[in-house]
Amino acid sequence: MNRLLQISASLARALRAAPRRPWHLVALAAGLAGVVSSCGTLTRTVVVPPTVPGATFIGTAACADCHEELVRDFKTASHAHLMAKGPHALGIGCESCHGAGSLHSESGGEPGTIHNPERDPTTCYECHLEVHAAFNLPYRHPVPDQKLTCTQCHDPHQGRAVKGGGTALVSANEACFECHNSQRGPYVFEHEAMREGCTACHHPHGSVNAKLLTQRNASLCTKCHVLQPAGGGAVLIGGQDHSQWLAQGACWSAGCHEAVHGSQVNSSLRY
Repeated sequence: MNRLLQISASLARALRAAPRRPWHLVALAAGLAGVVSSCGTLTRTVVVPPTVPGATFIGTAACADCHEELVRDFKTASHAHLMAKGPHALGIGCESCHGAGSLHSESGGEPGTIHNPERDPTTCYECHLEVHAAFNLPYRHPVPDQKLTCTQCHDPHQGRAVKGGGTALVSANEACFECHNSQRGPYVFEHEAMREGCTACHHPHGSVNAKLLTQRNASLCTKCHVLQPAGGGAVLIGGQDHSQWLAQGACWSAGCHEAVHGSQVNSSLRY
C-alpha cells in the first residue's frame, strides 16, 4: 500500500511540473490505471459488519443452533463465495451482515438484538455501492422509502442472489412478476423482448429515465428494431416509413405500440 501511495505522489508531482499538454493527461491516466490494477492484486477483503452495541462475535456455528437450515443451505448461495476461512474469520459469515450475535443468542432470539438487513438496506450498500448510487437516481424502486426490501428480489441465504434466476432467461423475470403480475401474460401476440428478460429494457434499481428504462424515447426500441434510412427523408422500420411518427414521442406514447409487453388483439402491439 505504501508503494501505491508513492506512485500516486510521484504522478501528482509530475503533473504539477509538466507543461499543460494533452499527452501529459494520457500519461497520468496510464499511471493511475497502473495504480488501480495494483490495488486489484490485493488478496484480502475488508468487510465492516453492522454495529450491535454490547455484542461480541460468536461465529457462524453458533447461529446454526437456531438457524440450522439457513446455515446448511448457505453454501449454495452466491454470497457463500465471500466466506473467509481460517482462525481469524470468526466474525466473517452470518455476522458480516447481521452484526455480532452474542446478545441475540443469549436472549433466545429477541427482536432488536441483531441487525436485520431486510428492514435496513445499509448493510447491502456496504458492498453494493453501485446499487446505492442507483437508488439516488430520479426514478427508482422504493427501497430507500422502505416500501420495498432487497430481499423481496434477492435471496442472500441460498441459491442465486436474484430470485427466479437461472440458465433460462425467462425465469429471471419471476422476481419482477411478483409485483408486476399484469405484465406476465400470456399474450396472443408476445413482444419478443420479453424473452430476453425485463432487464433488456429496464434498470432494476434506478434510472434517469421514467419507468426505469435503460434508454429514453424511440432510442430504446431501435436497439432491436433497426432504422433503415431511405430516399426522400424516409426512415423505415419493418419496411414502413416511421419518419413522421418518430417525432411525435416514444413508440409507446405516440399512440402506436401501447401494449409494449404484449397484446391480445394486434400483432403490432396495440390495444
